[in-house]
Parts: sequence; C-alpha cells; structure tokens
Amino acid sequence: METIEQMIQKKAYELGYEKCGIIPISLMKGYAEKFEERMQKVPESRPFYQGLQRLVNPLEVYPWAKSVVVLTVSYGKYKIPEEVKGHIAKAYLFDVRVDTNTKEYQNNRALEKYMQELGLKVETNQKFGVVGMRWAAMQAGIGIIRRNNFLYTESGSWVHLEAWVTDREMELKETNNVPQCPKGCNRCMASCPTKSLSDPYTMLPTACVSFLTTFGGRNLHQEPLSKTFGGCIYGCDICQDACPMNRGKWKGEEEFPGLAELAPELTPENILNMEEDFYREKVQPKFFYLSPEELWKWKVDVLNYMRNNYMESYKSLIINACNNENEKICEMANSICNELCLQGRQNSI
Repeated sequence: METIEQMIQKKAYELGYEKCGIIPISLMKGYAEKFEERMQKVPESRPFYQGLQRLVNPLEVYPWAKSVVVLTVSYGKYKIPEEVKGHIAKAYLFDVRVDTNTKEYQNNRALEKYMQELGLKVETNQKFGVVGMRWAAMQAGIGIIRRNNFLYTESGSWVHLEAWVTDREMELKETNNVPQCPKGCNRCMASCPTKSLSDPYTMLPTACVSFLTTFGGRNLHQEPLSKTFGGCIYGCDICQDACPMNRGKWKGEEEFPGLAELAPELTPENILNMEEDFYREKVQPKFFYLSPEELWKWKVDVLNYMRNNYMESYKSLIINACNNENEKICEMANSICNELCLQGRQNSI
C-alpha cells in the first residue's frame, strides 16, 4: 500500500513536475545558519535579507507546519522570441506563478487540491515562497546549489521551484545525478557585470542586475552600475548563461502561452512608446515585480539600455523622453543627453 508521501509524489509526476521531494520542517534549521552566514560575509546585504526573515523561521508564520513538499518544473522547453532574447530574463518570460493560462499554474492548483483531499492542511505562497526553497530542494535531494546560488537539477538551473508546508510529519527524498561544479571554475563570478556575485555561494543582492532592473534601481540615472547592464532590460541571465553546467540544457521546443503575441510589444522602442492602458492590461500582470503604476520603471530601464547600446535611431526617442511627464523618465533621458552630447534636448525639469 502506498504511503501518503508516495501518493503525493506520484500525483506530482502525473501532473508533469520534474522532481518532488518531502522533508521534515526541522531540516530548514540549517537554512537559518546559512542565511546568517551570508549576511556576515557581505554586511551590506543585511538590510535586504532582513526583509526575508519569514523564510528563515517558517514556524513563526505557520506554527502548525511539520513538513515541506518541494517541487521543480522545468521551463527550458520553451522557445525564446527573438525580440526579447537577452533583454528580458528567461525566468520572467516563462513565469508561471500567476499566469492562469499556463499548464504549470493549473498543475499547481491541482496538486494543492489533491493534498487537501488527502486530509492535509497545506499552505503556499505562489509568488514568493513559504520557505527558503532552494535550501529545501537541496535537502530533499532534488538538486544542488551551485556557486552562482541557483539550484540545478538535470535540467540545469532553468527550473521553477514550488513548495507547500503541511501539517503532517512526512519524508520522502528524491535522488539526482547532478555533478558538482567543475573544480576551480569561476565563470559565473567572472561574468557578473556588476560583481554582485563576488564569491561562491554569496552575493550582494542590491547590486544584482535583476534587482536593479525590477524592484530596485529607483534612481537609475544616479546608479554607476547601470552602465554595466549590457543588453539587460528586465532581469539578468548572464551568470546562468556563462555556466558550463547549463550547456545544452535549454531545449526551446514549445510555445509559451501568449508570449509570441506579446513579444513584439516588448522591444526597446515599443516599451518606450507604450501606453499605460496596454501596460496595465497586458504587461504588468505577467511581470508583477513592477506595479500597475510603474510603467515608468520599464521606460527608464529601456533608456538605460539605449545608452549602453546606443544607435543613431535611438536619438530622437531619447530626446523626446526629456519632455516626458514622468520626472524619473525625464531625469534619465536628460542624463543620457548630457553624457552623449545629443543635440536638441529640451531640459524640462
């Protein structure tokens, strides 16, 4: 007769999850130690990490929790439209946490319902997690954490993590065949444009391109690191793309729901000319790290991209942005005009 752990794992595999492991909540104690160790190694990171304390002490939020069900789903199967390749990070392009049109989102809801039907009390946080999920996944045998801090399975780092806490003591660990990082390899660290990734297994989150182009970087025109972003507009895959253990892992065989239709609207030029209504209806629900009122942040990120990858065709767009009604857009555009000595700018601030 199957145990309840085996039934959950079997259901997960039927739904198409790549990996499923279950661990006692007590195994999360080691995460707290690593969490504190990271802040000690990079003291500047402490304010950022202190905002994630709920992940360190899940029992303070869920005092009834006794185990963690943690799973991975691969997104490396999807095709990357040319319009957004290298500009928008892949995890955000194929984000299934809130996109109800995706099979992955529907599977998440189906698995939760199944666990409830088994009599379990379960809780998840689809956007931001209920525990330190990479640590939980490693403890569950799903994969390993590499020097760039990402969890890797046999699909490389191109996996989304999902987790639930439950009110039943359970344990069923997975197995993996993921090799350790090559000895002496530092390609991820060497590739990091802002040096946010300065040492193995650590980083300064507030210097990360992904942070600065999404919920951070609110004064990007005054941020020296912005000149190192290269082709990044929203998020960054550079350390993952540089990793030799990701080589050949991206398959790109399937269409992601709605992305082929949306991608042409996400070119730098179209983002800079994007209307608020279109952003709120079509873009923000997918890229939820920026609020419905923060189209301006996308436009600032695009102006930064245009500065870093300047072409003559960008000149009029940058100059016109100097008169934008949003102060942040004006500041960025005027800063670029001054730096690149673009003629015809109108300083409206």
